[in-house]
Amino acid sequence: MAPRPDHPQTLAERLYFLDVGISTSELNGRLLTCKPDGSDLCELITQINTMPDGITIDATHQHIYWTNMGVPSANDGSIQRCDLSGNNIVSVIPKGYTHTPKQLTIAPRSRKLYWSDREGGRVMRASLDGSGVEVLYRATESQGTDIPAVYDWCVGIAVDEEAGKVYWSQKGPSKGNHGRIFRMGIDLKEGESPERRTDVECLLDGLPEPIDLELDHASRTLYWTDRGDPPRGNTVNSVVLADGSGKKLEPKILVRKLHEGIGIALDLKHGRMFFGDLGGSLYSANLDGSCKTTILPDVGGAITGMAYV
Repeated sequence: MAPRPDHPQTLAERLYFLDVGISTSELNGRLLTCKPDGSDLCELITQINTMPDGITIDATHQHIYWTNMGVPSANDGSIQRCDLSGNNIVSVIPKGYTHTPKQLTIAPRSRKLYWSDREGGRVMRASLDGSGVEVLYRATESQGTDIPAVYDWCVGIAVDEEAGKVYWSQKGPSKGNHGRIFRMGIDLKEGESPERRTDVECLLDGLPEPIDLELDHASRTLYWTDRGDPPRGNTVNSVVLADGSGKKLEPKILVRKLHEGIGIALDLKHGRMFFGDLGGSLYSANLDGSCKTTILPDVGGAITGMAYV
């Protein structure tokens, strides 16, 4: 893993995103950053051979956190952190605590990291320094049955501290149209366990293959990417969350024709969103999906997670 010198060290409306590193003969993951229009593209870290996937920014301490999927069969996922310049890389969650960590986010009030653990079938959290690792939810649908384990794979994550809720996606089989998005309370109820929670709600099911999530708290709108097959897959989607009236959720497809869509980040100040795909392209669009623009047509890799500050 190699930090690159002379790169941005302050927060000034920039995108930070990951290249998982599968586009070369040997794994060569990267952490990159650019301005919202795609200019000033910089490599902050190169030669990440641990399959980086999810990314989030701690604006208070000016740190970048990212997940490393590792080798799924080896159960060696991890979470690392660096400065905005890509320097001072430290291990936050070492190997052995999480199987295949995917998207992660920071809950600003509690100063906690939340992430989904794919092969682990878990939703997890920890303090920003890596202490106090907790399992909040463990999927068990496939255990002791003929149901494939992929139905339990947790991928995306979003947290609403004000409402006391955590959202996550379980993508299901590749292109399988069995993807789901769930919601639960932010804390375990007394006497319950991660495997047996009574507050888990399935908000949406039958989705092509939902991946990363983002939440607009003010409008109560959940956004997500989907890398399933067209016409409903390889899309960016949104849904206005229920107000408790029992009204059925009505998801909308906002953007189509992605090439294995993964990461998504919202810029609520300017009413826009950013998203990318494994094809290596980075895009922007208005929050309603209009004015889709290709910011970077090919970063020379496969884009996974992204964050905007």
